[in-house]
Amino acid sequence: MTRPARIPDDQLDAQLNPLIATGWTLEDSRKAITRTFRFDDFVGAMGFMTRAALYAEKWDHHPEWSNVYSKVTVRLTTHDADGLTELDLRLAQQMDALV
Repeated sequence: MTRPARIPDDQLDAQLNPLIATGWTLEDSRKAITRTFRFDDFVGAMGFMTRAALYAEKWDHHPEWSNVYSKVTVRLTTHDADGLTELDLRLAQQMDALV
């Protein structure tokens, strides 16, 4: 599978604006975005992770994430491209749609 190229810095801000509006933050390195999702309880958090995992597996693009009770913290980057790609933005948009 061909991996997408890193989004050039001069295009990154414009493409990220909709995600920033939903709570994603761009790391200072400009190589990853992060967001913490909060749910009513552990079952809600795990349900979200399960639904998101189906897309991650389908698209062969897996997040760095952690779960503590009702909170899921997600970090998206494409290691092969050493930064953000269309896959990261696509998965972030899908995660937003799941909540």
